[in-house]
Amino acid sequence: MGSVVAIANQKGGVGKTTTAVNLGASIADAGHRTLLVDLDPQCNATVALGLPKDGSPNVYGCLSGERSLPAAVIPSGIENLDVVPSTPELAGANAELPRIAGSEATLQGSLGDVRERYLFTLLDCPPSLGPLTVNALVAADKVIVPVQTEYFALEGLALLLDTLSLIQRELNPRLTVAGMILTMHDGRTRLARDVEREVRRHFPDLVFNTVVPRSVRLGEAPSFGLPVLRHAPNSAGSAAYLRLAREVAARG
Repeated sequence: MGSVVAIANQKGGVGKTTTAVNLGASIADAGHRTLLVDLDPQCNATVALGLPKDGSPNVYGCLSGERSLPAAVIPSGIENLDVVPSTPELAGANAELPRIAGSEATLQGSLGDVRERYLFTLLDCPPSLGPLTVNALVAADKVIVPVQTEYFALEGLALLLDTLSLIQRELNPRLTVAGMILTMHDGRTRLARDVEREVRRHFPDLVFNTVVPRSVRLGEAPSFGLPVLRHAPNSAGSAAYLRLAREVAARG
């Protein structure tokens, strides 16, 4: 039985999509069937895999009830990695879903047999705690939280953890935090080192050992429509996500 893992943080620019795409590619590279679901109307994960924003099928059809999630799966072009693309139309779901009773479980009800088909299903969430992220957290077994090693990242963690507790209590009691991944880390700066130390001190059992460095190769890979593992396989960013994939697999 596979795991459904949300990649979530309400703060933007912390590396959610970078983590979702490159973690998915790294898990797939280890031979595990992996599905990446792009739940962000900005479609960054879709574009980062070289797919068009306006393609069909897409995840909007799953949230609108037109099709199940497995029916929207397409190949990513990378062995063992499939994707459910996003579309800018998904922005409308933020207004539509709250009007429907029980809408927070729409994605969960659309999962179908993905747990049997994929060892890992990664849900790339938008940078908010709105209806799309709530749907992901209700559908997920676990959540991975990317944390940028900068000051404001610490302040945002408290709000996110409060939201996760609410979801656990009211909607999804099986949801657990798989871990926090420190991203965009510049070990040359005192601030980055201080933030890493504080996050590890406050959450000693949750922070992954892997730290993702600030990397030009990671930043430019989406413009080529490739994960960094394919764009720059010998880069520090590629090595970091391969290590993270091993940690995630080890934690189940």
